[in-house]
Amino acid sequence: MAGHRHAQTALTIAGSDSGGEAGIQADLKTFAALGVHGTSAITCITAQNRKNVAHIFPCTPKMVEAQLEAVFEEHAPTAVKTGMLYSASIVHEVVRFLRKHKNTGLIVDPVIISSSGHVLLQPPALVELKRFLLPMATLVTPNVPEAETLAATKIRTFEDMRAVAKLIHKYFRCAALIKGGHLPGARQASDILWDGKREWIFSAPFIKGARLHGTGCTYSAAITAGLAQGKTLPGAVEQAKLHITGHIQMQTAHA
Repeated sequence: MAGHRHAQTALTIAGSDSGGEAGIQADLKTFAALGVHGTSAITCITAQNRKNVAHIFPCTPKMVEAQLEAVFEEHAPTAVKTGMLYSASIVHEVVRFLRKHKNTGLIVDPVIISSSGHVLLQPPALVELKRFLLPMATLVTPNVPEAETLAATKIRTFEDMRAVAKLIHKYFRCAALIKGGHLPGARQASDILWDGKREWIFSAPFIKGARLHGTGCTYSAAITAGLAQGKTLPGAVEQAKLHITGHIQMQTAHA
């Protein structure tokens, strides 16, 4: 039985980062910073820091389900994000559960490979994510390498990003936000949002010496918080872009 729906409650379904800069920890900090109550379902426990993912211990699908049931019984979040899902069985369980809650905004951060090169989404899980989870999503938020994987095409220019955003929408029928921070030679960190009808561009200056570990998690969590607050999708992304730019500036200043 679904619980009372709080106006500003968000849920993150993701892995735990022992370093505290990514995953569940980054998501919950972001929700709190933006004034949204954060709930969580942990998919994996990881031993990691900014430099390396040393170990991954996936939760059982049954444990993921139990966490989701407990959250929705009490809180019934108005927006949900997924991060590291890792295995096909976990993706399958998340899809099965969220199909019962289709009126909830869903942001999919397709966490495929860590910044240190560690695989965080097994190949069979990627197949499940593309086939079942993305068609349920409100928005998918890939960086350039992730967008290349989802669209099976290379991105070398800003115009390529625009084309791939449309391709991803065509393939999966969800809005796409392609994050341009990994685009070679770009002078600004520009992101493209395509919802099937309109395009928005969100830009910020590159920050020299930026610490980027966990920024994808923080960005998608900030969008989720915006949706939980009742913002439109472009409004949520605009708030999130401002938040992540400030977050990177602060992290870099304290590095």
